Amino acid sequence: MDTRSILIALISFILNGLCANAADFNVKPGAFAVERALQETRVWRMQNNQQPVTLHLQPGVYRLNQPIILRPEDSGITLKADGDVVISGAVQLKGWRRQGKLWVADVPEFNGRPLEFRQLWVNGKKAIRARDVCDFEDMYRILNIDKQREILYVPSEAVKKILNSRHAEMVLHEMWCVANLRIKDVKVMGDSAAISFHQPESHIHFMHPWPSPMITNNGRNSAFYLTNAKELLDQQGEWYLDSKEQKVYYMPRLGENMATADVEVPAVETLLKTEGTPDNPVRDILMDGIRFEYSTWMRPSIQGHAPLQAGMYMIEAYKLRPGLNRPNGDHRLDNQGWVGRPGAAVVVNNAENVSFVNCLFSHHASTALDYHLFVKGGKVERCRFQDIGGTAVLAGTFGPEGQEAHISYSPTDEREICTGLTIQNNYVDDAANEDWGCIGIAAGYVRNIKILHNEISNVSYTGISMGWGWNQQVNLMKNNLVKGNLIHHYARHMYDTAGIYTLSCQPHSFVEENVVRDIYHPGYAHDPNHWFYLYTDEGSSYITVRNNWTPAEKFLKNANGPGNTWENNGPMVADSIKSRAGVVPTP
Repeated sequence: MDTRSILIALISFILNGLCANAADFNVKPGAFAVERALQETRVWRMQNNQQPVTLHLQPGVYRLNQPIILRPEDSGITLKADGDVVISGAVQLKGWRRQGKLWVADVPEFNGRPLEFRQLWVNGKKAIRARDVCDFEDMYRILNIDKQREILYVPSEAVKKILNSRHAEMVLHEMWCVANLRIKDVKVMGDSAAISFHQPESHIHFMHPWPSPMITNNGRNSAFYLTNAKELLDQQGEWYLDSKEQKVYYMPRLGENMATADVEVPAVETLLKTEGTPDNPVRDILMDGIRFEYSTWMRPSIQGHAPLQAGMYMIEAYKLRPGLNRPNGDHRLDNQGWVGRPGAAVVVNNAENVSFVNCLFSHHASTALDYHLFVKGGKVERCRFQDIGGTAVLAGTFGPEGQEAHISYSPTDEREICTGLTIQNNYVDDAANEDWGCIGIAAGYVRNIKILHNEISNVSYTGISMGWGWNQQVNLMKNNLVKGNLIHHYARHMYDTAGIYTLSCQPHSFVEENVVRDIYHPGYAHDPNHWFYLYTDEGSSYITVRNNWTPAEKFLKNANGPGNTWENNGPMVADSIKSRAGVVPTP
């Protein structure tokens, strides 16, 4: 047998059998099964003129210890699910034992380190991290703010259960974002209590002016809830992790048998990513029919989380005194901010034509799918996104960490901008269920992007957001299209929102033939009237908004730049247009 035959036979054995077609390989479940398959197919393809290869993932759960990495050498590969295939970043918790009304389990180490997590699922249903309210309408409101001393004052009644808690957190409602603040100290002073917080989030939170905790004259001060304290564990479906003792406590829901329950906790942040370079990208990859489930994001437990907007967390931010008059007609600037990007379950960088078709993204702590830097082409089609802690689909840069957020971003290397991506015929349901200020589909500095015929529902803030920068200066954004989408039951928790929202200059871009309806009305919103169906915000320029059906003409055009066109939006739009919005049925 010659060397080539030996090599092919060896690859066939490792990949669990060569299929009928020489370029098709079967892969059976295992932590490193896909990685090994990719490594071996690289060798096979070097011997076979880089022929396209399909890796047929056999049914089962592929539990990961680290991300699957697609490299330029993998260009032309398809990963196809042959049946029910789950790529999971979770660890199962077993060995539950009863302890009074609670059940307790030991938490194993993961990759040689104590395992910590912020989410837990029982039989596929997300459990509630122990908190002080069952119904968010019952949240307490802050009493006052001392920005100099970095203190929030709250009713003493609100904190009575957590006075001896080591790692309690406050989740604070701030207009269009929520802040996760780790509590450092609580001092009760009669009817009020002073709460201070750990760094760095404390300083960032009290320095920045927008968004801000609200103190109003009408009693609508910012609401908050407290979480992550064993003393708050008092309702069915709640859990608490004692990270020091490495034990997790859970109060089962009616009918749950913890002796046999499937309990999953996320341990891996990124399940899959592309790792090319700008000059040698990963090309022509297709993911078909795969379920990506259970990813973690632990930054809020380590550094807190104080976002500027759309989940982009602030690294540094402060108020300008006095405000800055910007040239070229831009709105007066009263703050500075620099932002970072949240973690994601699947990350696409340095890539051309990387696509996801018929995939399911579920049970993720933060962003589900992120097309970030040096991305050209590709499609996200007929996928389903459900139970997402942050944004379902994130596209394009929102500026590097060194870029002040209000400055128009135009990198010298234009390839950095996400361009030519198509997001169409997808379902997004129950997104932004942890970071309430995140989006169904969010696009930053993008070009030639198409967001078509998606159905987005049950999101905590905005359905679709496109653009970044808060200014009307020309940048690399242009030729973007948001068309035929159905957005309903949005703004579940946050206001200053819309079904579709834009920012900054985007020449020859269109928002058309969409349907936006059925907004939530949370009683704790800072301004109960400050919501919209369509919203062109600061600097929005050269955008055409036309033929969008909404139940009423409740729109906002805030500090817009030139060149916008609004035509035929509202309840008068033809039924023929209205009926076409949403996912197009498969022929």
